Amino acid sequence: MSSTSHRRINRILIANRGEIAVRVIKTCKLRAIESVAICSSEDSDALHVRLADHVAHLNGSGSAAYLNVYVQ
Repeated sequence: MSSTSHRRINRILIANRGEIAVRVIKTCKLRAIESVAICSSEDSDALHVRLADHVAHLNGSGSAAYLNVYVQ
């Protein structure tokens, strides 16, 4: 039998918003995994952003900010 090494996940980026993001963040908290939420300016006070351990703000506004493939 071969030995399989497992690496622990320490931090996860949640590239989603709304109820799905909230569920992922709550699960991360239960598993002691840091969560990073991304948000546009309109979503900066959203529940998933407030629950996350860290926040990365996107350039732009609205849903188009989430679709911008160019990261600065």
